Amino acid sequence: MRYLPLNPADRAEMLAAIGAASIDDLFADVPPAARRAGLVDLPLAQGEIEVERTLSRMAAKNVAAGSVPFFIGGGAYRHHVPTAVDHLIQRGEFLTSYTPYQPEIAQGTLQALFEFQTQVALLTGMEVANASLYDGATACAEAVAMAHRLTRRGKAVLSGGLHPHYREVCETYAQFSGLEVQPLDPAPGAVEAINIDGDTACVVVQNPDFFGELRDWSALAARCHQQGALLVVAVTEIVSLGAVTPPGEMGADIVAAEGQGIGNPLNFGGPYLGLFAAREQHVRQMPGRLAGQTVDADGKRGWVLTLSTREQHIRREKATSNICTNSGLCALAFTIHLALLGEAGLARLARLNHAAACNLADRLTAVPGVRLVSDGFFNEFSLRLPIPAANAVTALAEKGVLGGVAASRFYPQREDLADVLLVAATELVTKEDIEMYARVLAEVLR
Repeated sequence: MRYLPLNPADRAEMLAAIGAASIDDLFADVPPAARRAGLVDLPLAQGEIEVERTLSRMAAKNVAAGSVPFFIGGGAYRHHVPTAVDHLIQRGEFLTSYTPYQPEIAQGTLQALFEFQTQVALLTGMEVANASLYDGATACAEAVAMAHRLTRRGKAVLSGGLHPHYREVCETYAQFSGLEVQPLDPAPGAVEAINIDGDTACVVVQNPDFFGELRDWSALAARCHQQGALLVVAVTEIVSLGAVTPPGEMGADIVAAEGQGIGNPLNFGGPYLGLFAAREQHVRQMPGRLAGQTVDADGKRGWVLTLSTREQHIRREKATSNICTNSGLCALAFTIHLALLGEAGLARLARLNHAAACNLADRLTAVPGVRLVSDGFFNEFSLRLPIPAANAVTALAEKGVLGGVAASRFYPQREDLADVLLVAATELVTKEDIEMYARVLAEVLR
């Protein structure tokens, strides 16, 4: 961080120049609940060596994901990323690639994005995909905004099985677009009653949903289309598409997904990778960049940005989106990892994940008092415990098992979800991990 030696007089002069009375005026649009009161609990001034020592001691209190049995999911998943991925994305050809606005000097970047788009379209069962967005949550909000533009209707219905973070981002976007967002209550294990009327722009669902349940949304897609609405399907665990029917085959109009699970480690919460795909008839309303294939003056194959320009996104009132960039490096990692796997490798990876989750569910539900919410899942499922799930998570962690995510962390006011625990198992979970989890859970619940 740069040291900026500004004194109070300097700050007052800067505030006067922009017409602000105080520093606090610059943060007026940030909700009070999101602001920190006071300073961070750190020493006010230390040298670099002292700062490193202080932060190292703090970091040592964390439990690294790979150091203990790890069963946390909830929208971000720990998968094995081949060493080749990290090596290839650091090659000079990629590190020094120029921005893709000038295709004549950015063919490598544009080709990589084109290949990425092709992979995403094939995975999701859709006809066209963009060059990525920031993450799954923003992709979902962009899908809702796109449906609003396409249908010119004023309401979006959000399934209770949609990830709470995705819902919150959709609600934030809607504040500034005049769109009404209707979130349904979460009801793990139950079938939702989703009402669609003439003002419904879209219905947003997730598969597998937030509680891990797999659904067939084909009938809902047909109902949406009968009413002139669009179906948006969100996917938080992209590896599931190696085994699960893709949203496009269920009739989805727009797919918004999180691509972190392929090529990108958990990495302290980011950066992640938003996947976005749609029907070709809607391509001109897609947000973000789109890399297209063409031929040059000599008839040789080449690539360009197509159907939109950067200037379109600067002119906010006419833009499909004000997100003017894409997660290029994360998209490249995704593309390389998926290319290394191939179609057969992805299917095998998906089978390994599902098998691990089935074995885990069998062992945990053998513990007295533990109940599986639904037996239709991919690699994540929900349990109901005889004690509050948050208490169980803490007790498990103290015994060396990161046992999942309590639903109360996302829904603290919902007493009916206090005993719900989300548990995930990927290909990195071993039989020994599963046995240890079952044994420690029995101890915690005894």
